[in-house]
Amino acid sequence: MDKDLRLIQIGKVKEVYQPQEESELVFRFTDKISVFDKVIPSLIPRKGESLCRTSAHWFDTSKELGVRTHFIEMTGPDTMRVKRVRVERDMSRIDGSSTSILIPLEFIARYYVAGSLLDRLKKGRVSMESVGFHKGHEPRYGEKLPEPILEATTKLEEVDRPLSDREAMEIAGLSRDEWDGIWEAVRVVDGHINREVEKRGLIHVDGKKEFGFDEERSLMLVDTFATADEDRFWDMEALERGERVELSKEAVRQYYREIGYHEELMKAREEGKEEPPIPELPRDRIDKVVSLYAEMFERMTGERF
Repeated sequence: MDKDLRLIQIGKVKEVYQPQEESELVFRFTDKISVFDKVIPSLIPRKGESLCRTSAHWFDTSKELGVRTHFIEMTGPDTMRVKRVRVERDMSRIDGSSTSILIPLEFIARYYVAGSLLDRLKKGRVSMESVGFHKGHEPRYGEKLPEPILEATTKLEEVDRPLSDREAMEIAGLSRDEWDGIWEAVRVVDGHINREVEKRGLIHVDGKKEFGFDEERSLMLVDTFATADEDRFWDMEALERGERVELSKEAVRQYYREIGYHEELMKAREEGKEEPPIPELPRDRIDKVVSLYAEMFERMTGERF
């Protein structure tokens, strides 16, 4: 790393540096991987490079689509320079006049029944009617939703939680026009992503995005999105055979579901008990994930890794 960069934040999978230009930041994507808000004690070689290059590809594409972003340029295989936004953890200090700030929400678009949505449907926390199914419908993993579901969750809390539209707008100090503008940007960008990845045999199942405001309170797409970490992808040919082959970090989540760790973790959280430490990935699983991230870069971008 450049000696003039100052490390200011270490996240679950990304490090943030402050360059001499205070209106900018440098992101370094590490080889760490996290699931269920837990960092796994195993590294995935070149994962950071895959995420950085994939993110840069979609940032460039978004600009071409007319969606503003905070991306400036890549500065290395696993680093990029971006416009800075302030992270404000005191929600009382965020309102409709806040500028140069991260919107403290994650915006999720879902196109198929999978992940936490399936869990919430089965437990009755989300009604069938609210996602377009008829009352009494039995949700099935992998079935296509009648209409895309757009929902927001918290971003800066210890564990993300779903929010109603009204609650999300109040937390983030968003007007109705700003709220609608965010979802329109999600539709435009995802529409392009969905068409592009289908050309290379992928189905975009769901994904999350983050936004911020610049110094004039103009909306910007920030952080990273549409990578094998943030979004869920399936193999199209397998889906046509009735199989759901996970081609994203979901493959790692599935491993921890298989060994019972996820169930143990969720039980501890529900009961307010100490969370069990997450075990390492076996060597053979690490090798598979290394290959997965390289393959996904190529299938999402059409470029060689």
